[in-house]
Amino acid sequence: MIKVITYGTYDMLHYGHIRLLERAKALGDYLIVGITSDDYDKSRGKINNQQSLMERIAAVRATGLADEIIIEEYEGQKIDDIRRMNVDIFTVGSDWKGRFDYLNEFCRVVYLPRTKGISSSEVRAEKRKLKIGLVGSAAFRTKFINEAKFVNGVEVTGVCASSPSNEQEVKDLFYTDDYDELLEQVDAVYIISKPEKHYEDIKKALSAGKHVLCESPVAYTRKQVSELFQYAKDKGLILMDAIKTAYSTAYARLILMVKSGKIGNVVSIDAVCTSLSDGIAIEEADLSQKWNSMCGWAPAAMLPVFQIFGTTYKEQLFYTKFQNKAENMDAFTKIDFIYPSGIATIKVAKGAKAEGELVIAGTKSYIYVPAPWWKTDYFEVRYENPADNKRFFYQLDGEGIRYEIVAFAKAIESGKVMSYVSEDISEAIVGVIEDFNARKNLIEIE
Repeated sequence: MIKVITYGTYDMLHYGHIRLLERAKALGDYLIVGITSDDYDKSRGKINNQQSLMERIAAVRATGLADEIIIEEYEGQKIDDIRRMNVDIFTVGSDWKGRFDYLNEFCRVVYLPRTKGISSSEVRAEKRKLKIGLVGSAAFRTKFINEAKFVNGVEVTGVCASSPSNEQEVKDLFYTDDYDELLEQVDAVYIISKPEKHYEDIKKALSAGKHVLCESPVAYTRKQVSELFQYAKDKGLILMDAIKTAYSTAYARLILMVKSGKIGNVVSIDAVCTSLSDGIAIEEADLSQKWNSMCGWAPAAMLPVFQIFGTTYKEQLFYTKFQNKAENMDAFTKIDFIYPSGIATIKVAKGAKAEGELVIAGTKSYIYVPAPWWKTDYFEVRYENPADNKRFFYQLDGEGIRYEIVAFAKAIESGKVMSYVSEDISEAIVGVIEDFNARKNLIEIE
C-alpha cells in the first residue's frame, strides 16, 4: 500500500483545495491530510483564518478524500509524521516548489500544480473590507494602524482628532475633527480618546450604528459601562474592551494553567506595570493631553486579578502619589484587593519605575512572568525544587494587537461577541477607577 501525506490550513475550503486533494489521492492508496492548528498558524504569521480548526477538519472530512486526518502543531512535525506513519510520498502545491526538497531523504516529494485563479487569500479578499476609523490622538494608535495591516479584510481608513498629526502612519489616513464626518465613512471605530470621553464617544458611535473597540477603561462609572454594553446588544452591535494582553497566547495559556490547578490554590497575585516614556513627570508637560497611571496601566494590571480571583472582592485600598492632584494625575498607585481566599496587589506608575513582573503564588508552586509581563511570550512555573521548574514559550507578534483586531472583525462578521475580556471584568475595572476618582479608601503619599 502506498501512503501519501499532504498538509495545509484548508481555510474556507474551495475548489482549488479539492482539486489538490484529488491529485494527492491519485498518487497512492491511502491519503493522510495534515491540517495546521490555530496556534501553529499563528506562529507562522497566519492570523486571519476565517474558520476554527474544528470547522476546517469537518470541511476536509466532508470531501471524502482523506483516509486519515491529523493535526500539524509544530515545526519539524512533517519528518516525525513521515517516519512514524511509514509514508511513501509527501505532496504539496507547486507554489512551494523546492521548499520541501529536504524531505526526499525520508520519502518521495511531489509538487502538484495549483488550480489557477483561486486561493483562500483571494476568497477572503473578495469580501468587503471592514473600514475602521480612529477616534483620539493617543500615541499608541500608530501600533494599531500597523498591526491592522496584517489582518485580511480590515482597513484603517480615517482618524478623528482635534488636530492633524505628523506621524507618517496617520498622515496617510483621511483626517477630520468632525466625529460625525468620520462615522459616515466607516463601519467601526477604535477609540483612544481621553478616558473621560469614552462614554460619550462610544454612545455616539453606537447611535450611528457603528461597532466599537475601545481602549480600557470603557467608561468612567459602573452605571455608564453597564448602559453601554446593554445599548450595544439592543442595537445588535459589537462593543469590545481593548486590553491587548488578553490576546497574548502565553498569557491565555498561563490563565488556563492556573485555573486547571497546576500551581494549587492561588493565594496571592502581584502585578506591576510602569513606564516613564509618557513624560508626565516632566515639569512642563501638558497633562491635559496625558492619561494618568490608573487609566493607562491599571486595566492591564487588574486583568489577571479579576480573571483568576473574580470580580467580587471584600475590600480594596489605594495608596497614591499624585503628580498633579488638580489634573487627577497619579504618578504612582498601589491597590490591594482582599478576597476570601487570597490577596492581590497591583502597582501602576507613569511617574516612577519598577520591574514589570507578574507573580502568581499557589499552594503547590508559583508562576513567574518577567518584565514586561503584559506582552510576554514566555513564563515559568517554579517549584520548591528548582529541578522541577518548567518554562513555556509561545510566539507573540504585535503585542497581541493584531489578534485583538482579528477577534473584533470576526465578532462583527458573526454577530457574536468574541472578546477575551468579559463584560463583568470590564465593569469591575471601571468600578475600581470610579472608586479611585471618588478617593474611596485612598491613602495619599506625599
